[in-house]
Amino acid sequence: MDRITSTANQQVKNLLQLNKKAKLRNARDVFVAEGIKMFREAPKERIVKVYVAGSLWEKPGTEEMLENVPFEVVEDSVFRVMSDTQTPQGVLCILRQYHYKLEELLKPGEGPGSRKPLFLVLENLQDPGNLGTILRTAEGAGVTGVILSRESVDIYNPKTIRSTMGSVYRVPFLYVEDLKETLKKLKIYGVKSYAACLGGTALYDGVSYKEGAAFLIGNESKGLSRELAGLADVCISIPMEGKLESLNAAVAAAILMYEAYRQRR
Repeated sequence: MDRITSTANQQVKNLLQLNKKAKLRNARDVFVAEGIKMFREAPKERIVKVYVAGSLWEKPGTEEMLENVPFEVVEDSVFRVMSDTQTPQGVLCILRQYHYKLEELLKPGEGPGSRKPLFLVLENLQDPGNLGTILRTAEGAGVTGVILSRESVDIYNPKTIRSTMGSVYRVPFLYVEDLKETLKKLKIYGVKSYAACLGGTALYDGVSYKEGAAFLIGNESKGLSRELAGLADVCISIPMEGKLESLNAAVAAAILMYEAYRQRR
């Protein structure tokens, strides 16, 4: 089989640009996912193209793994340039982006186990690893969807995709222009909002989340804006010892999501 042997190849240049530029990813409506697990879990109907390193191609079972998907074999030295990781696993793929609508997620009977909706609302989150971890935890906790402000980190950032460990394929998410308007819409559908705030008036485990609920998580360094926190139905806090002022955004989100999960079991 012919192989891509040069970094001057147009397909290689294209993939490198997709890894670096969010605007290009959005313009072409695709994203890049790397690693064997990410490839195996990718919905086949969303795969545009797969690139496999020559050393992996030569291993038994690789040809069967790539059955019914369009792929190219790439020399290992070229694949290392294409890869966004220090220790490439030898496979990466270009996939079509997802497009979810809030109204669809709020339909009665939708969501994990047809339970009342449970959302994460993220305001100006900036760390790719945090967002990926939140998405991964959201899947484990049975969250209906993750809503992000337009200023938040790009979910298709390669580091975010890697951190989701495949959950990006299964957890609905959407960016919105105005979180304030989104909270109002959630309220119309019976979803109460709970802002994670310093000095919140209620402890996080002293509130019921058995009905529709949305947890509001703010920027890593600044927290939630006063304006958004002021629109929440309840401001909740997570107790802490020592001199800590706040928890990592992904850790705080995990605590809240799993408290809701515990209550709903």
